[in-house]
Formats: sequence, C-alpha cells, structure tokens
Amino acid sequence: MPPSDPNPALKPASKPAAMPAPVAASAPVSRVIARPAGQAQQLVLLFHGFGADEADMEPLGRSLAAEFPQACVVSLRSPEPCPGGRGYQWFDLQGITEANRAERVARAMPGFLDAVRHWQRETGTTVAQTALVGFSQGGIMALESTRDREAPAGRVAGIGARFALLPTRPSAGTTLHLLHGKRDAVVPYALTVEAAEHLVRLGADVTADVLPFVGHEAGPEVARCLLQRLRTYLPLRVWREAMAADPGTPGEGCSFH
Repeated sequence: MPPSDPNPALKPASKPAAMPAPVAASAPVSRVIARPAGQAQQLVLLFHGFGADEADMEPLGRSLAAEFPQACVVSLRSPEPCPGGRGYQWFDLQGITEANRAERVARAMPGFLDAVRHWQRETGTTVAQTALVGFSQGGIMALESTRDREAPAGRVAGIGARFALLPTRPSAGTTLHLLHGKRDAVVPYALTVEAAEHLVRLGADVTADVLPFVGHEAGPEVARCLLQRLRTYLPLRVWREAMAADPGTPGEGCSFH
C-alpha cells in the first residue's frame, strides 16, 4: 500500500461545499468562497493578479471548494489600489526592473504573511493544513513567501508567476506547484522552467506544468491541472520517509484519497 501523508492534507470527497460564512470585520478584505460547518481541515487562500481583486479568483476557488469540501477557501484582496484606482496590486509595477523587483516584493511581504496568519487563526488551521494559490503577481507573492525562509504553507501554487529571485535553499516541508501557459505573453513560461530546474537541483519538492494552449490566465485548464496535482501528488518528503522505513514501498499509485 502507498504511504499516507502524515500532515492533514487536501482530501477530495463527494459532498457539496458548504455555504460561505460571513467574514469578521477585522479580517483583511476577502471573499469566503466556502467554509465547512464544523472545523476546517484545510485552508486554501487565493491571491489575484495585478489590476484585479478578490472576485477574480472566485471561479478557481469554487473548483477547489467543490473538490475539497472540508477546506475553507478564501480569496484575498491586496490592500494596495493600483495607480488610477483600477483594481489592486501586491506591489508597484511602475518602473520595475530585475534589480528592484525583489525589494518591492519584500516590502509587501509582511502584510501578505499577516493575512495568511489571520486566516490560519480564524480557521484554527496549521501551516501544514494551508495551501496558497496565487496567479501572476499574487503567485509571485505566494512563491516568494517560501524563498529562503520558513514557509507559511505546506502547499504553494504559482500560476503564470515567477520568483523575484531564485531560492538558495529549499523550503523544508513545503511542496511547490508551478503552472504556466506556454502562450503567456506577460510572464514568460521559460521562467517557470528555469525555476523548476533550479529547485530540483536544490532538492526542493516541486512539480512544474507548462500548458501548451494556455496564455496568461487561471482558467478551466489550469484549474484541472492544479486539482490533479493536489489530488494525486504525494509530497517528496513523505516518500523519502516511507522509503527509509520500507525500501519495498511502491512508487506509483499514490494519492491523497
């Protein structure tokens, strides 16, 4: 039998997602897409791209909520309005360069991490029970939250995103899922390929999917790919622990079921 993940993981089931619960007044501006009636077993936080808001990630969030009804699924709005007032941004893009991107992300990171911790406290969930899913600029923030520090989540997915700087060491206990459209004209998919190759060399736990007919989007094809990864990919550290305990453990057929 394949080993099971010792951490509370995203576990699919056939039950419908619970109706959204009201958000506390002190919470970051957020949209609760689904929340189970009892104690949440998982927390999924979604982060939008530049010029969007919390509604932009709702379709993807509903797909996740339907698949994982024990999860509290929340889409968060960045606190910073875009110049001109059209949507929101996690960090300023005006005059951004390779040299100053990491600094701008670092300035925004404390607020980002505070929002993650707020929802962990609100739902009574742990780091291991938390998944961050970010698109574009929100994906950059999610990925950067794991770079060379103790990550705030056990699973982090970056869609059409990138690292501001490539990590120098793997984030222990965190699985990274990189998803990118090959037709992305905003963030080149080659950055995901480069990051994945670099992370593998570091010994990080990472999956990378380049979708050939997808652009800069987090649409249905991306949702299907992400759901497949969350349903079927067993974290590398679990396999290493299992292999150390039992060298005869099979290497196929693993899932979160």
